[in-house]
Amino acid sequence: MTVPVKTDETFEQAAHAIAEADALLIGAGAGLGVDSGLPDFRGNDGFWKAYPPFRGMSFASVSNPIWFRDDPAQAWGFFGHRLNLYRDTPPHAGFQILRRWAESRPSGYFVFTSNVDGHFARAGFEEGRILECHGSIHFAQCVRGCSRDSAVAWDSVPSIWPADDIQIEVDITSVRATSPLPTCPRCGGLARPNVLMFGDSDWISDRTSDQEERYLRWLKTVARKRVVAVEFGAGLAIPTVRYECERRADLLIRVNPRESETPRGGISLACGALEAIQRIDPLWPPT
Repeated sequence: MTVPVKTDETFEQAAHAIAEADALLIGAGAGLGVDSGLPDFRGNDGFWKAYPPFRGMSFASVSNPIWFRDDPAQAWGFFGHRLNLYRDTPPHAGFQILRRWAESRPSGYFVFTSNVDGHFARAGFEEGRILECHGSIHFAQCVRGCSRDSAVAWDSVPSIWPADDIQIEVDITSVRATSPLPTCPRCGGLARPNVLMFGDSDWISDRTSDQEERYLRWLKTVARKRVVAVEFGAGLAIPTVRYECERRADLLIRVNPRESETPRGGISLACGALEAIQRIDPLWPPT
C-alpha cells in the first residue's frame, strides 16, 4: 500500500506516467465535481448540509425508488433540484485539461464514472468514450418500467429518453416539486431519472449497458498497451470506480484528499482534483 503524499516529486511522477501512457483511463467519483461547486454527500453531515430538510435521513434512504411510488413530489423535489443544479453548474477548468491529456494519448482514452451529472459530455469528452455506471440524471425512464410489458408493442417509443424537456420547480425549504411531474411518453405514467438508486430493481440499464459494451471493446484494443488510470474523488463508501481503476491499469494515479492510498506501485496524491490537475499540467509533457 502506497502512503499518501503530496510533494513536487509525486506530481512530477504523475506527469511522467501520463506522458508515457499509451492510453488513459479516467476514473471519477463525486469528489471530482466538488471543485465545480457541486455538493459532496460524504457522510450524513455532508448530505444534511446540502439538504437540511432531510436531516435525520441518510442519502441512501432518500436516493431510493420507493419515494417515486410513495411521495412523487418529494422524490422529484430531490432529483429535480439536483437536475437544476447540474444544469446550472459548469464543469471546472480541470475538465478541459484532462480532455487535452486524454486526446493526446496514441491509443485514446475512456472515462469510467459513478457521477450522474453529465459533466464529462458537457466538457466535450466524446459520448462514445464515457461509461456512467450509475446512469445519468439527464435521461429519464418510466417509474414502472413499462418497456418490460411484453403485452404491448413499444418499439416506436424509447424506454430511456433525454430529460431536456423536463423542467422541475422546487420549493427549497421542503425540497418538494411544485410543478407538474414528468410523465412517460409510452404509458403516460410517472417518469423518473434514469439513475441507479439504492435498492433499485426498477432501473433500466440499457443505456449504461451500451456504454459498457463500448468500454469493453476499447479495453480489448489496449490489452497490450500501457494503460494509466487517473482516478479522482472516488471514495471507499461505494468503491466501484476505485476497484475498476485498480484492476484495469498498469499504473494507478489516485487523487483523493482523504482516501488516497493505492496498491503497491501506485501514485498517491492527497489533494483535491483541480489542485492535482493544475499542478501536474505544467509538468506535462515533461521536458
